[in-house]
Amino acid sequence: MSAGLQIGDVVIPGRVLMAPMTGITDLPFRQLASRLGAAYVATEMVASAELARGRPDVMRRAAVGDGLPLTVIQLVGRDPAAMAEGARMAEAAGADIVDLNFGCPAKEVTGSASGSALMRTPDLAGRIMAAVVAATARPVTVKMRLGWDDTSRNAPDMAMRAEALGVQAVTVHGRTRQQFYTGHADWDAIAAVKTAVGIPVIVNGDIVTAEQAREALRRSGADALMLGRGVYGRPWLAAHLDRALQDGTVLSEPDRDERFDIVVAHLRASVAFYGAGLGLKMFRKHLGWYVEQAPWPAAPEARRAAKGQICRLDDPEQVIDALASLWDTPITKHFRHDPVDISPQGAEAIGI
Repeated sequence: MSAGLQIGDVVIPGRVLMAPMTGITDLPFRQLASRLGAAYVATEMVASAELARGRPDVMRRAAVGDGLPLTVIQLVGRDPAAMAEGARMAEAAGADIVDLNFGCPAKEVTGSASGSALMRTPDLAGRIMAAVVAATARPVTVKMRLGWDDTSRNAPDMAMRAEALGVQAVTVHGRTRQQFYTGHADWDAIAAVKTAVGIPVIVNGDIVTAEQAREALRRSGADALMLGRGVYGRPWLAAHLDRALQDGTVLSEPDRDERFDIVVAHLRASVAFYGAGLGLKMFRKHLGWYVEQAPWPAAPEARRAAKGQICRLDDPEQVIDALASLWDTPITKHFRHDPVDISPQGAEAIGI
């Protein structure tokens, strides 16, 4: 089984990709996942119009940092000119791939006729794709859903339009917009997209285990797969599933000490990037998932209580001490003598 995927002139050394997720795949998370072996981790969804205006929070989402072998910036919007300008800015910032969001089901996105709402306006989606492809020399990809609802499953037609306009790959989440995240992802339906186009097709939705990864690829015929919610609290998952697909090796989950080091490294990176207050706030959702999956025997009630207690702490060092107590492990020398850098950093500090 092939160990990689090529999108335009970009060679991805693996077939398990991590989806762009708002509030999740910020620069600290992407750097951590990359160090743990992920071959592809996209930025959070970036609003093209706001990116062009230079809003600091949007610039942070598109932040391109050192140490990442691959940078994928995802743009969302409905104005072709603004999306084209966003693509030019993404390329100037160092993007290797520019991804277009035609799949987000959130009401605040579809309400502005963006995201998966573009599945209902294929002509507008086509103008956006054409404008972006013309604006950048980088490969352009599209992430979409099966359609808006079950009466309009137009992903194959949208993919054909994308290929004709120069898009280099498409990712399809196996649900319609109206399903949001209910029910089950329809991997079989994605096979029609694969049949319709010659560019790479990536299957997305409900993939967490190696068995599900193999089954999703088999049933969809896709060239690669993309993980979303399955990576919550498990930033190593992409690398583990990739290895399972390559040679059948089932890697063990990180042990107690390894997990502790991963959690603390993630916390410190978030604080260093955003500053102490915002960094801890941005990290709390991850912290909750890490605690939920902590390697310690406890009833669900005890886990919820521990999660609530730790997530209410407002000092990074207190969080680390509480985690050490929860993990029942000594704080390693590396972390104890590496104090949190609370100086505020952001997009400007890394050259955006």
